[in-house]
Amino acid sequence: MEEIERIKKLIEEADAILIGAGAGLSTAAGFEYGGQYFLDNFPDIHDKYGYTDMYHAGFHPFLTPEEKWGYWCRFVYLQRYKEGAKPLYKKLFEMFKDKNFFVLTTNVDHQFQLAGFPKERLFYTQGDYGLFQCSKPCHTKTYDNQKQIMEMVSSLKDGSVPSSLIPRCPVCGEEMTMNLRSDDTFVEDEGWHEAASRYERFVRENQDKKILLLELGVGWNTPGIIKYPFMRMAYRFKNATYVCINKGMNRIPEEIKDKSIVLDMDINALTD
Repeated sequence: MEEIERIKKLIEEADAILIGAGAGLSTAAGFEYGGQYFLDNFPDIHDKYGYTDMYHAGFHPFLTPEEKWGYWCRFVYLQRYKEGAKPLYKKLFEMFKDKNFFVLTTNVDHQFQLAGFPKERLFYTQGDYGLFQCSKPCHTKTYDNQKQIMEMVSSLKDGSVPSSLIPRCPVCGEEMTMNLRSDDTFVEDEGWHEAASRYERFVRENQDKKILLLELGVGWNTPGIIKYPFMRMAYRFKNATYVCINKGMNRIPEEIKDKSIVLDMDINALTD
């Protein structure tokens, strides 16, 4: 396809590449949240509450913490720990590993690091399935949760975990929660702020160079994080080119139309 070949040439010739990655990238990589996948892994949640996908079930007001963590330990295990990097992410790493790049992502599934992308070139703005935080929160620190998640999954009984495995804050004793941005209790820890600074520095140092602003799977759910900033940079930076690849995407401001490529297609076409 002519447009894909043009994008590959832009990648090859760019002095800097800023990648914006959204939920559509993980969908293209093969992540599933509903349908038979949900029924196979959460039959109790479907039978009791009628849910048919993991996203909506995650907002259910479970009556007990034991049942809530019975759901969330399975969710995190499936989306974060059960499998390694998806093939699409591995192919993207091979495509960009020798380039001057940085990744800004709203995804929380850790796929970039699993595929080999160095942590120092990543900014996870919305959290990580692999982290707990205090639900209060009483302090701004996050905690790796793999050991606890595995213990909960192995101890599941009738969709619930034992009370002794409910994660508690080591500082105040309150129940822990996932480090996912859903309200104003989201913890932006030291690592989050360091990544934000690295992102800002990358933009500052490369804004006058031939920079490619590459959106992969970014929609309009939270446009203020990636889409609007990328469009503004495309407008402001003289040598920037804006590229968006995502199913259902075909809108572009007139002001940057002559320096943009927007493709309504499967992201896998970029690495084929």
